[in-house]
Order: sequence, then structure tokens, then C-alpha cells
Amino acid sequence: MIDIYSKGEYPANVLSNFHSNCFEFDGVECASMEGFLQSLKCKNVKKQKEVCGLVGKAAKAAGCKKRLWKLTGNLYWKDKRYKRNSDAFDALRFNAYKALFRNETFRGALESVRSIELKHTMGKRKKRATILTEEEFIGYLNRLKELL
Repeated sequence: MIDIYSKGEYPANVLSNFHSNCFEFDGVECASMEGFLQSLKCKNVKKQKEVCGLVGKAAKAAGCKKRLWKLTGNLYWKDKRYKRNSDAFDALRFNAYKALFRNETFRGALESVRSIELKHTMGKRKKRATILTEEEFIGYLNRLKELL
């Protein structure tokens, strides 16, 4: 079993959302999955693009109105509003992970854990507490492993 953690050893660190894995999603350059995820808190498209260009703690700190989304359940990508618990929001995030899957470094790390169980003990479990729960994160990685 491998625990995904940004300060862990390879491949756990490379699979972390904090890792610098560049990818393009929906015409926007993203420097990390964390940058993309935090950008979803921003209603302003220009600010979203800026946050998408960040990595690690800088990305985590840059999310707009960090607590407002927890009250409203509203998140944004480009000019569209998404409800946190909607199928559309789930599809948006998984499509971003499929875009990340095109990154050779990320895909290589995923390949190396193809037959290994993954966990993310640092992840939160309640949807109201995070944009991506441990279960959702590991679920996306497992779905991507099926594409290898």
C-alpha cells in the first residue's frame, strides 16, 4: 500500500496534487492539480488562470474566498458555476485528471503503482470540508490506472 503524500518518496510524491505536474485543461495551462483545484474557488476567470499556474502550498494559499464555497456549495470553472455535490462537478474534476494523465511523469508514477493499493491519509473525508475527498482522489487515480 502507498500513501500519497507530497513529501513522500517516489512515486507517492509525484502522484500528489501538490507536485509540479504540468498539464493543459480546457485551454488553460496548469502547473499542478492543486492549482487547478484551488482555482475552482475563484469566480473570476483571470484569477482562475493565475491560480492554475501555481504549485503546492502557493496554490493552496491562493484559492479565492476560501470559506465561501463551503457555505454556498458553489465552485466555478471559466464562466460556469458548479455545485460541489453535483455529477457535473465530479465530471469536471475527473476530466482534469484525464488531462493530467497525459503528463508523462505523472503517468509513469501511476504505472509504477498499477497493482498497488493507494491511500491518502492526509485527505479529508467530508465533502463539505474539501473540494476533493480522500475517496474521490483515490477513486480518480484508480480509474486512471484502468486506462494504463
